[in-house]
Amino acid sequence: MTVTDDFLDALDDLGVSHDRTTLDGLPATLAGVVDDPAVGVPLHVDAELPGSVATTFRPSELRDAATGVTPARLGIAEYGSVLVRSSAGGDEPVSLYPERHVAVLDAEDIVATGRDAVDWLADEVAAGRGSHVLATGASATADMGGLVEGVHGPNEVHVVLVEDDDEVSDG
Repeated sequence: MTVTDDFLDALDDLGVSHDRTTLDGLPATLAGVVDDPAVGVPLHVDAELPGSVATTFRPSELRDAATGVTPARLGIAEYGSVLVRSSAGGDEPVSLYPERHVAVLDAEDIVATGRDAVDWLADEVAAGRGSHVLATGASATADMGGLVEGVHGPNEVHVVLVEDDDEVSDG
């Protein structure tokens, strides 16, 4: 098994839906998983967001968005977690406020363990890119009794994994 397989298995265990696609297939994949109205921030891969995803928006549009699309800067296979950078562009609120968070992750950015992620974060902090949100599945809390999802973040998370053409055809 590869680190990608481990990551996808962890997502399955968390009930996080996911797609595997290539860079060329990314626009169509996103179009299929984005519910309107949608907001997003520019991706870190060389692809555009679908035209229905607003990249400039008012707070009321963020509040009313059904989907938020962000780049995931890192995936942690051990936990099925993604890291979203907290930036002036709005990555963090776009990942937290809409009911559905679609995280776009480059397969090259998956690490095996939490320790690997901490090492990666140390490098990010040293380079001045330090604030990130660690997300593992849908928001959930049991603070007041039974488990309730979607209280402090999205009710649903969907990961779009961008791979090389040969990885998708082999996977």
